[in-house]
Parts: sequence; structure tokens; C-alpha cells
Amino acid sequence: MTAALAAPDVTGFFDAPTNTISYVVADPATKACAIIDSVLDFDYPAGRTGTSAADAIIAFVRHQGLTLDWLIETHVHADHLSAAPYLQQKLGGKIGIGEHIRTVQTTFGTIFNETAQFHRDGSQFDHLFRDGETYRIGGLTGTALHTPGHTPACMTHVIGDAAFVGDTIFMPDGGSARADFPGGDARTLYRSMRRILALPPETRLFMCHDYGPNGRDIRWETTVAAERAENIHVHDGMTEDAFVALREARDRTLGMPRLILPALQVNMRAGHLPPAEDNGTAYLRIPLNAL
Repeated sequence: MTAALAAPDVTGFFDAPTNTISYVVADPATKACAIIDSVLDFDYPAGRTGTSAADAIIAFVRHQGLTLDWLIETHVHADHLSAAPYLQQKLGGKIGIGEHIRTVQTTFGTIFNETAQFHRDGSQFDHLFRDGETYRIGGLTGTALHTPGHTPACMTHVIGDAAFVGDTIFMPDGGSARADFPGGDARTLYRSMRRILALPPETRLFMCHDYGPNGRDIRWETTVAAERAENIHVHDGMTEDAFVALREARDRTLGMPRLILPALQVNMRAGHLPPAEDNGTAYLRIPLNAL
């Protein structure tokens, strides 16, 4: 008989302005935890950042008596800014992302015309996860799976009986993430989703985003079994070629995310703002006609 997988305590925090779900994933036995895909508030017209979303997570971690081991980014997000450095300052922990961040940094370092001061080796992060690498959150074992397609650096983190899929797959009625960003690929995305759906059917899947299709309430948890049966883009029986045709046709109709330009510049730096210029102010660049 196969031993039951450990069941981490998972608490989601929904950020309405960006439709992002951040997670605190805790080992109930040791009180160690990880924070996955945190959000830094950003008022785009005013050019001001804030910490209300992150402060809610800090308050929860402290109230529960948890110790933070990891701050995990599933990928370089294009729709929100990461609060990982702020959370690390308050709670500790190591900031980690997939090792293919180097590809993303090279691509967008060029698009944003970054100087040599911007390192393209992932060194802004404390740890770069390799495909299949295992790590610990207290008594829990996490495994990082490389699941590219939405971006080259996307990782799914399997922690006990739970998997945190980033933007690789959405709730069954949401289908899948776009694959038309630089470095994205619909065929690669299909194969990554099928890798996730090869996990045990009872595996809990946690989304990074939900948009409430057809007006339903926001939800962010499902299972492998439900996705295989009901996902509108990648259910069992959907062929790779059919998915690619569907995904590429849909992507041609989509505009760019509202925060893509500030988000990429910050998130490829592990959530740090660009360095201040000689007047003491940090700036974000707006490349024209580049994306």
C-alpha cells in the first residue's frame, strides 16, 4: 500500500486588483512555512508601491506562530509585482525561482536595454531551483518541476499532496494561460500541463490567478482528477495539435497585461526595484513598440 502524502496547511490570499492568489504553505508539525507568489501593491498612475497585501500575510504568519523558510516565485510574473524582498526583511526566508530565470533576464534585459549592472545570472535570487530538485519546509518535502510554456522559467512546486502551478494551468472553466509572451510556446505549455496532470488524481492544485469566468465566485483550488475531466483546454482527449490551434488563436485576441512593463522590470530582479539614479529616485522604463 502506498503511504499517504503529507498534507500541508494551505491558506490563500486573494489580491483583487491583480486577480492573484498568494499562498502560505505550512507544515502543521513544525510550524515552518513557505510563501508562494506574493504581491506588492502598485498604484500605476501615481508610481507608488504599497504593502497592504504583504502586511496581511505577515500578520497571518505571526499570528499562527510560523517560521518562514522560503519565498517562492513560480515564475517572473507579468501582472503583478513581487513583495518577496519586503517579506524577507520582515520574516526571513530564502527567495527562490526556477533556474531558467537566466533566459528571462537575458530576453528582457535586452528589451529594457539594461546595462551590465543588471546581472543575467539569477544572482538576485537566493536560490535557483533545478527540475526535479527537492527541498524542505520543516518536515515537508517540496519538489520543483520545470513546467515552461507560459514563460521559459515557470515551475510547479509539489509540496506533499498539494501542487502550486503558477500560471501554467487555470481552474477547469478557465483553461490555460497564454503562451505568446517572449519565450512562451503553446506546444511546450501543453506538454507542461500534461506533466502536471500525470500527478496522482487526488493531488490538490492551487492556481496563481482566477478571473471568475462567466461571473462565478473566485476559486483557486481544484484537483488533478477534476482538471483531467473538465478543463476546457486540456481535458483528457484534447490532442496537442488541437490545443495549440486553440491557444494560439485565443492569444491573438489578447492585449498585454496592464502591469507587464513595471512587473517584468521588478520581478526579474527578485522583487527589487531598479537601482536609484543620481537624484535618489528609482525609475521604470517604458520601451515603445517592443512587445
